[in-house]
Amino acid sequence: MTWLAWRQFRTQAVAGLVLLSAVAITLAVTRSGLASSFQIALHCKGAQACDSARREFFAKDSLLRHLANSLAVAVPALIGVFWGAPLIARELENGSFRLAWTQSVTRSRWMLVKLGVVGAASMLTAGLFSLAVTWWSSMYDQLQDSPFQQYDSRGIVLIGYAAFAFALGVALGVILRRTVPAMAATFLVYFVVHITFSTWIRQHLLPPLRATSPFLATPTGFTLGPPNAADWVMSTEVYTPPGRALGQPGQGSLFEGFRIHAGTLFFQGAGACHVKVPVASLRTGNISQAVQQACIARFHLYQVVTYQPASRYWTFQWMELGLFIVLALLLSAAATWWVRRRLS
Repeated sequence: MTWLAWRQFRTQAVAGLVLLSAVAITLAVTRSGLASSFQIALHCKGAQACDSARREFFAKDSLLRHLANSLAVAVPALIGVFWGAPLIARELENGSFRLAWTQSVTRSRWMLVKLGVVGAASMLTAGLFSLAVTWWSSMYDQLQDSPFQQYDSRGIVLIGYAAFAFALGVALGVILRRTVPAMAATFLVYFVVHITFSTWIRQHLLPPLRATSPFLATPTGFTLGPPNAADWVMSTEVYTPPGRALGQPGQGSLFEGFRIHAGTLFFQGAGACHVKVPVASLRTGNISQAVQQACIARFHLYQVVTYQPASRYWTFQWMELGLFIVLALLLSAAATWWVRRRLS
């Protein structure tokens, strides 16, 4: 039965191997050309020189980088659509399942062997693809502010995504019993689940941390960052001493910065600053850094940053991998039950 399952799957396996080999060769050939620019950007001195070196480095192979990241996100969905959905739906559609069931092979064994062989190949393919992209992108990632920026196309989570997408495709194929509708439904449902999870659920896998600090004006703007630039910031709120929230900058809140009205400087959402403003600033509206700092200091504002620290990156990866594998096992069990009890 294992040999038969592999024989039926060999065309898809060869196609996947060819694609994986092409990607790996392309990444291996192009990566060596990034090393010199990376060393310049990594060991630069001076803010202006570093900005220039980093821009030049990130401009190299930018199209290939975006394509690799996009393909890494799409690979689990493609596995679910082209490997998972047709696996059982195709046999139900053309009636070939009856031949297997009339032999000594039970329905459960028939399902479990197919799920085991193709499911393992799916997870292995996603893992190897993620390894290739993560290795090729490692120089870019070292210069990124946060490891969470490319979370969905790095590490081990792609293995869990592939397992889930494959099992989802199999389950929908068993229920719909038509290959093309099952493929379309797998693509749609997978991305709905993936986007929902990454947008609203992932950040709550672990309780976020909260950091409180004074809200100050600086030469480059306002201090609105997390304790560490690599951390994953979920929200930043500015408060007055009594605890009234001024909102999040740039989010259409009350807090929008400085303005001058009737010769008085106001800080939006907080009130009049009651600081001396030079006549030239009153005419032009350009507020000096010293005046901004004096104004902000009058209100004793503070900011509360809700964030996930960068040190939790691999904890999130392992938790998400485990969660999606559990979902894959549940879907596989449901599909097996459906074949045993509902199909005839």
